Amino acid sequence: MNSIITKKTFVMCAILLLALSGRVLATPMPDFTLPSAVDGKDISSDDFKGKVLLVTFFATWCPPCRQEIPSLIKLQKDLSAKGFSVLGLSLDEGDGNVVNDLVEQDNINYPVLMADSEVVSGFGGVTGIPTSFLVSHDGKMIRSYAGYVSHELLKQDIEEIIPQEVKVKKSEKGKKTKGSDK
Repeated sequence: MNSIITKKTFVMCAILLLALSGRVLATPMPDFTLPSAVDGKDISSDDFKGKVLLVTFFATWCPPCRQEIPSLIKLQKDLSAKGFSVLGLSLDEGDGNVVNDLVEQDNINYPVLMADSEVVSGFGGVTGIPTSFLVSHDGKMIRSYAGYVSHELLKQDIEEIIPQEVKVKKSEKGKKTKGSDK
């Protein structure tokens, strides 16, 4: 009897962990204005409106975060023409020089901003890194990932929503409003 309970408990815990690694959220992404790690210029969440976005919290000293960077670069390169962008939010302390060095060293092709405690809180708190959030074109966080995520899983999840996003945009463009055909 005890071994049955133990097995059931183990299975339930495994299912819970899998569910949490890619949980569905459907909550709005917080508004923010943060400095770029490259040039210090402010970048706003408004700059990404209408895009499918993968927001990833990371730090330069975090090995799994560094391991994800080539995948994020490839996603940005392959999917940016479809209205997708990666956004890196660094949790490194200081003025951003160490982050800028990483951006240059790894040829990072997506925006990297210096996160603050307010934006971390706005995303529901980040308890470990890397932590990423998939955001739809209408600004809703629809999935989160805790820890390293494979390129294949990220690409699959992103491509599942990009076709929907493109269809939505095309159908919105095709709609006529009263008086629009004058």
